[in-house]
Order: sequence, then C-alpha cells, then structure tokens
Amino acid sequence: MSTKTELVARRKAPLTTPSDIDPKDVEDIAGALNALLADVFSLYLKTKNFHWHMSGPHFRDYHLLLDDHGDQIFGMTDDIAERVRKLGGTTIRSIGHIARLQRIEDNDAEYVTPKDMLSELHEDEKALVLNMRAAHTLCDDAGDVATASLLENWIDQSQRRSWFLFEATRG
Repeated sequence: MSTKTELVARRKAPLTTPSDIDPKDVEDIAGALNALLADVFSLYLKTKNFHWHMSGPHFRDYHLLLDDHGDQIFGMTDDIAERVRKLGGTTIRSIGHIARLQRIEDNDAEYVTPKDMLSELHEDEKALVLNMRAAHTLCDDAGDVATASLLENWIDQSQRRSWFLFEATRG
C-alpha cells in the first residue's frame, strides 16, 4: 500500500515523456501544436455551427458537405494532442484554454448566408494551412520528422476542404 507522501508525490509528478528532441524544441513544437489544436477545435465548432444553421436551395448539399468536413476536422484533434504528449509536452485542458490560444475567429452571428458561411470557412482553412506550415518549419528545424509527416497529411486534407469550399462558392 502507498503512503500518503508517495501519493502526493505521484500527483505532483510532471507529465513529461522522454524525448530525443531537444527540450526547447519540444516546448516550441508543443506550443505550436497546442495553438493548432485550439484552431482545429474552433474550426470544428464553426463548421458544425454553419452545418446546423445552413439554409437555402443548396441546403442538402452544403449541409452534408459541412458534416463531412466537421468529421474530418474533429478527427485531427486526438492525433494533435497525442503528438504533443508523445513529445513530452502537455496540451490544452479546457474551453478557456482553447479561447486563449485560438487564431480562428468565432462567428456568433444570428444569420449568415450560405455563400458567406462557405467563404468564411474557405478563408479559415487557408489560415489553418499557413499555421500548419509554420509548425512544420519548427519540426523540420528540430528534426521531428514524425510530427512533420502528420502535418503534411493534415495540410493536404485542409487544402482539399478549402478546394471544395471554393468550388461551392463559384458563380
């Protein structure tokens, strides 16, 4: 049986994972990934908001498109957070933490036209790609090929979503 001192010590033990990457690089990459995770959660919620509030003659197509995009975006969240932990960092812990880190703007408007919804998400996806590229540069500089590889796949997925959104808004 554990003593009270051992239990307290375990509760205070840092959540670090040994890594072959320099601790300063781990801190920088974890910071970039946590900001990216906040952006992804923000983009997920905005995508679902627009999915829930879609209207108009293309309702079914856009509703299904945004549902598919939401699933793809949400699918990134666990991989991003687990990558931070594998590197030895810690990740976001709350909605408030997300709000402090997110760079994707919320949209709380009462009504947004379908075209404006798709256009806004298109711009958000482009911004997400830029943020992922910046994180990729950090990974390249640190020799973190595993995180860089994940980012490359996410960049491709985001560019695909961006393409679909762009095509859906063409006149």
